[in-house]
Amino acid sequence: MILVTGGTGLVGAHLLMELVKNEPKVRAIYRSEVKIVQTKSLFRKYHMQDYFHKIVWIKADILDLTDLEYAFEDIDRVYHCAAMISFEKKDYPLMRKVNIEGTANMVNLSISYGVKKFCFVSSIAAVEKNPYGGPTDEKEDWNQEKHKNGYAISKYGAEMEVWRGSQEGLEVAIVNPGVIIGPGFFRQGSGRLYFAVYNGMKFYTSGRTGYVGVWDVVKSLIGLMNSDIHNERYILVAQNLSYREVFTDIASSIGVKPPKNEAKPWMLKVGWRLSLCATIFTGKKPSLSKGTSKSAFKVMDYSSDKIKNSPLAFSFESMKEVFEKTGKMFNPSAF
Repeated sequence: MILVTGGTGLVGAHLLMELVKNEPKVRAIYRSEVKIVQTKSLFRKYHMQDYFHKIVWIKADILDLTDLEYAFEDIDRVYHCAAMISFEKKDYPLMRKVNIEGTANMVNLSISYGVKKFCFVSSIAAVEKNPYGGPTDEKEDWNQEKHKNGYAISKYGAEMEVWRGSQEGLEVAIVNPGVIIGPGFFRQGSGRLYFAVYNGMKFYTSGRTGYVGVWDVVKSLIGLMNSDIHNERYILVAQNLSYREVFTDIASSIGVKPPKNEAKPWMLKVGWRLSLCATIFTGKKPSLSKGTSKSAFKVMDYSSDKIKNSPLAFSFESMKEVFEKTGKMFNPSAF
């Protein structure tokens, strides 16, 4: 039987939709009933509500070994998609615990229960930048001395737990997706880009990074799980795009005007400070952090040649098509 973590998130929910097409039962971990409703809603949007009953939901926390042991009974394949994402300094201790310790728990139980293969969803944040200025690939070693954000450190730490598992006999595969675009979760993660553009975003920044459609992430995970490939790591980036290109494509997909003005670094420096001050009065999380304001101007290009040239002969959907498909499913009133 297959076990999926993060089944109430963007990647995990889309992964479940593909798995239940060919599997009699798939087990998925959840922490909140509300989140299950969100995944069920996504199944309806894809007209797959008749398949939802094939998911066996187990309430468990990846930090709770007792819960996890029950979830691992009769499991032979694991897709670990669950993670905490935050760029706020105060969230780092918990994020480190969830992403590193939680992954260690998943790896340890996979070894104990004789799991045949373990696929892990990491991030391009955990990939070391090419020091020579070309596109970044999987070859560079992580530089501990360079300053990195807490999320990147936590995902790299999680990868180290997965590699440790491979040294103990567990077959593993790691994917490092770029910014993942897909429908159904517009109030969180990258989905919020659609709301920002829909609500009349006025500015774009000069940064650039890698993007990939959620359907390609799912396709790669299933392809790797069902192949003889193991103990390998793959960057998943369909295209490297500027933020202006991304916002323009999103605007086109939902029928609104794209941002026309380029924001300067000093503007975001002021912005994140004002956002931080506002939290004192509102109690809400800041809409802009120091980390995100810095990353908005970084230019990072990534190469996916390794997976393209692998036995999977992987090919990616164009991001213009991904933005368009996602935009067609955008609902401003969605929860």
